[in-house]
Amino acid sequence: MSIRNRAKYGAEAFGEFAGNLPQPFPRTMGANCLTYLKEVVASGLQCDMVGRFEAAFAKEMGVKHCIGTPGCTAALNILTAALDMQPGDEIIVSPITDYGTVMGLLKENFIPVFPDTEPGTPLISARTIAPHISTRTRAILAVHITGSICDMDPIRALGKKRGLTVIEDVCQAAFGTYKGRLAGTLGDVAAFSFDSEKTLGSDVGGCAITNDDALAEQIRFIGQSRGGQMVKGLGRVHAANGYALRMTQSTAAITLAQLEIIRPAVAHIDRMIRLITDKLADIPGIIPLSIPDYMEVYSCWMAGFRIDPHAFQCDAESFARQVADAGLTGAGLGKYYLMPAALPFLTDKAEKRIFPFSKPPASYTYHYGADTCPNAHNFLTHFIRWTTFCEKYQPEHCDRVAQIVAAVADQNRV
Repeated sequence: MSIRNRAKYGAEAFGEFAGNLPQPFPRTMGANCLTYLKEVVASGLQCDMVGRFEAAFAKEMGVKHCIGTPGCTAALNILTAALDMQPGDEIIVSPITDYGTVMGLLKENFIPVFPDTEPGTPLISARTIAPHISTRTRAILAVHITGSICDMDPIRALGKKRGLTVIEDVCQAAFGTYKGRLAGTLGDVAAFSFDSEKTLGSDVGGCAITNDDALAEQIRFIGQSRGGQMVKGLGRVHAANGYALRMTQSTAAITLAQLEIIRPAVAHIDRMIRLITDKLADIPGIIPLSIPDYMEVYSCWMAGFRIDPHAFQCDAESFARQVADAGLTGAGLGKYYLMPAALPFLTDKAEKRIFPFSKPPASYTYHYGADTCPNAHNFLTHFIRWTTFCEKYQPEHCDRVAQIVAAVADQNRV
């Protein structure tokens, strides 16, 4: 039997990276981590640590409901499962994202529709979304990839006009702000990640937040109670095909302690990424990720830049290899983030019209591939990112990043 080269996550994924820039591991841990974990054990698992975390996170976000989950993939899974949708219904999804964004909706046999991004950015907009709305569209799933926040007010207005649920994937943008409001509070419902490598890093974990009472109840019912309800004289009856995706007490304990230190950490990240952006912008041929004026706090999780292909004798892959060798820890391309091209099983189902792409329930023939999102494809072709950006960066590290990139740029100029 052949052994696959399976994807790695968390600290294991970071062990192979060389370089002299800060990495998130070992994580900076909140002072109360051990206190809260001991409380879970001392109580004989009777303390409601999950409830305490949910209440604390909801308060920090200024929303009514927080539902803790084992991870963000799980949060998005039960969130989409709780929507009033049928197989073959469509959700418009950012094309540059991680598989975890779309896994849940695919499990529910909903159909992802990928609009293009705005030129030169990894973000969708109301302008790029609008042409893809059909009679089968039920929701918009906007991803704040790298920590960059989509321009949400126009997206929310478009969703309201067309009767669509607006979902935010905030896995890479925790506690970033948009026009004075926190990412995750800009749509109808949002999902967060607390996986160990994320900005608010716990052992694992995630959550969904919303102000919608009915949706919050449905998420808990479908996603955590397995669709089960008690019937007098019979017992537990499963009224829906649900899940048991609940946050553990130990994860809640760690995440609660991490929540207590997140705001100063994100404020520091914001200062450092803006410093790096300014330094990279001064290097001819280097195009750092733009920081929109509407983002007062940039909770950057993935730092990166594009190269002008006409300015250098090498392509982005070679450029990335050279900056990695020079010490830019974990530098590489992110082509796998282009979902229309990174899901061959989805392409196969669409081409063969396998359910839900069969007619019915699908209303037309779907096509997936890099050619469907040329702006997103072009962006990722020339985009170089390095390992998780974190609160450990200091100004001298920002100087080091700029020095490495500038040196490699000078070696490869046309």
